[in-house]
Amino acid sequence: MDPLVLSVNGVLHIQQGDSMVRDDPFSGPLASISPWNYTFLACLMFIITLVSITENFTVMLVTFKFKQLRQPLNYIIVNLSVADFLVSLIGGTISFLTNAQGYFFLGRWACVLEGFAVTFFGIVALWSLAILAFERFFVICRPLKNVRMGSFHAALGLLFVWTFSFIWTVPPVFGWSSYTVSKIGTTCEPNWYSSDYSDHTYIITFFTTCFILPLAVIVGSYGKLMQKLRKVSNMHGRLGNARKPDQEVARMVIVMIAAFMVGWTPYAAFSITVTICPTIHLDPRVAAVPAFFSKTATIYNPIIYVFMNKQFRKCLIQLFKGNRAALNSHLNPMSDRMPGTAESNLGQMSTITARVPVFVSPLERPEDQYSEGASTAP
Repeated sequence: MDPLVLSVNGVLHIQQGDSMVRDDPFSGPLASISPWNYTFLACLMFIITLVSITENFTVMLVTFKFKQLRQPLNYIIVNLSVADFLVSLIGGTISFLTNAQGYFFLGRWACVLEGFAVTFFGIVALWSLAILAFERFFVICRPLKNVRMGSFHAALGLLFVWTFSFIWTVPPVFGWSSYTVSKIGTTCEPNWYSSDYSDHTYIITFFTTCFILPLAVIVGSYGKLMQKLRKVSNMHGRLGNARKPDQEVARMVIVMIAAFMVGWTPYAAFSITVTICPTIHLDPRVAAVPAFFSKTATIYNPIIYVFMNKQFRKCLIQLFKGNRAALNSHLNPMSDRMPGTAESNLGQMSTITARVPVFVSPLERPEDQYSEGASTAP
């Protein structure tokens, strides 16, 4: 009797008599997927991984080389690059190798490693974006008038990001849900497809704490920030150039929020959909798109948050020219002697923060313009 081939939830099954045998992704490629699909994914992951590792390593290297960039407000940006670098180094490399082979030949232990590493470092990066937004709100809007952002507060932000992310990504390693092979058979992720009640509770909790919350922080912080800038800009409406910086800040905020949504919303929507409807039929190639697409965030994060900043670009160019001492002297000649002045803050990479002094209310004291840690650099 010929075997009956069925496709359930996008995964090929072969029924022989009364038995149902699923393709094993640890022993060979799925029979329902043509080899060229895996070749394409391998090439895609090679490009994404190479570009991401290069970009994020460059961010870390330039920040290490130039003292003026090592400011408290930049800690979280460097942390973002570290997280993206590790996502690409571990998850990107494993994904490239497994797609090149067409199946997860590294075994179950590597599946758990990749699933945990990509999820953990990915959530670290996600929460880094949220903390970055909150820091900008804190520095510019000053909700606590007498509190200034310093190294201690920046360190607390980093401690929160890594601890909180670890708390919500390690449970599948110890039995609350699990990390399993995705439908395409070459990557591993949280078990979105289980119909078990315990797995559902984890996925809902994970979705709330690692997507809804950081998104709320980002939108809320940048929303308050834009209100502040619009209010102060209106007070300076008589100045001909008051609106231009305001519009530039608005564009940057829109880009930041859009980047967050574009990178993570498809994956979040996919995960919650298959959690609610685990029997939904999805082609494995279609199901793989959101996960692979989210990995592109490791490429454009450095571009948006770092390379678009004029100060960082100057340091980067000077690094390759090999004239770092001249740049230090030109950009930050008094930083060692005057750590509390505006000159000592020239290294801050945030475009938003760099624009803040333009909008300072005339009711505030002049010295308050610099106590917020904002740069006067254009």
